[in-house]
Amino acid sequence: MTLSTLWRSTTLRLAALVFLLQVLAAALLLVGLGAVIRQQSRTQAIDVVETLRDDLVATHVAGGQGALVEAIRLRLSNEVGRGVVVALQDRDGRLIAGNLRGVPADARTYRAARLVEVLRRNHAAPEAAFLLAVPLKHGGTLLTGVVVESDRQFLALLERASLATLALSLLFAAIAAWLATRQIVHRLQGTVRTLEGVGQGDLARRVPPDNSGDAFARLGEEVNRALARVESLNGQLKVATDALAHDLKSPLTRMATALDRVTTRIDDPDALSAVEAAQAEGRRVMAIIDTALGISRAEAGIGRQSFATTDLTAMVETIAEIYEPLAEEEGRTLVVDAAPGLTLPVHRQLMDQVLGNLIDNTMRYGAGTITVALGLSGSDIALSVADEGPGIPPHLHAEALRRFGRLDEARGGYGAGLGLALVEAVAHLHGGTVELSDNPASTSGQPGLKVTLRLPRQQAVTL
Repeated sequence: MTLSTLWRSTTLRLAALVFLLQVLAAALLLVGLGAVIRQQSRTQAIDVVETLRDDLVATHVAGGQGALVEAIRLRLSNEVGRGVVVALQDRDGRLIAGNLRGVPADARTYRAARLVEVLRRNHAAPEAAFLLAVPLKHGGTLLTGVVVESDRQFLALLERASLATLALSLLFAAIAAWLATRQIVHRLQGTVRTLEGVGQGDLARRVPPDNSGDAFARLGEEVNRALARVESLNGQLKVATDALAHDLKSPLTRMATALDRVTTRIDDPDALSAVEAAQAEGRRVMAIIDTALGISRAEAGIGRQSFATTDLTAMVETIAEIYEPLAEEEGRTLVVDAAPGLTLPVHRQLMDQVLGNLIDNTMRYGAGTITVALGLSGSDIALSVADEGPGIPPHLHAEALRRFGRLDEARGGYGAGLGLALVEAVAHLHGGTVELSDNPASTSGQPGLKVTLRLPRQQAVTL
């Protein structure tokens, strides 16, 4: 299954939507929380820096440089001053007072608080700090700041925790998506099982009642209403087809009987030939009616109640024995290649008719060796009939399977175009498919035709 095919699954897309929304919500929450904490930390630090600056500048204005130096000493000796950074430079950049070992070369340009690395006295490693520069009247510069190294470490820890939380949110989002889709699938399971049962011919199946009143309950109610209508129409179809078969067959039977009597009373060869032609047409019409009715009943699912476990190998061999003398009369060879002991619940009468039709078609329209094969093919049992005749072009395969489809330009002959349509209808009745292809084993120089009936082998048994 390709990625594009997989993505067309509504269940997968719903799970992906739930997953993405969960992850997006978690990511937005973590990013937003981190941004708020960072902004709050920055604002508080800058407030401290500006407050310290304002206090020291006011001291300088009131008492001059000496008062400022004393104020710096007192501030740094207090418990409150342990996290602050203060430096007083003269006009030449030399440190007069403060707790910095050195001052950044461009410190005098810090007209707004800037985050830089500073090295305080009695500290072995540089620390992150917000630093602000204020020019003084005597030409010196006052630097005030606050160390935010602990805040930076906390924010780094917060980032790592956010990444870990985001990873967990991916897991929880995946679980939430799986649970959501599983709940939806569970709610639809009853409807799916019901439709599967109906597809297998149990038209009495209904979706279990659901009193929740939600969309799934309404879906079940509508499905049950539609199935009730289908069951009613199917019953009417059965009655109609039975009546049609009776109404058509009765006059045709009487006509055949009358023609039989006529043949015993006439001696004219031309008249007798005409009567025999009429008899042949009557038999052909009867065969068309039987086949058309069989197709309609198979497409309606009528006949599944007649399924019985059948030895397909024995069935193939029996029908091949019936047709082998006919093939020999035509100068043809009929070969059987059947795996031993394959059994499957099938409608035996319809399967006999299908296999007989396929062999009969090869004798009418094909040429060369007729090969009837039965075997396992993946998850299916494959029953095929192949010949070495002109075959059917690939672009006409769909037309060949259509009811009353005639391929005069591809295969001449005398028929109603119902044989392959019946094969397809019976295949669908058994939950299978029909494939038309060239015969790869053809040795006649012509493509040949291979008709393969594939039946699901879930219930198949190998003896």
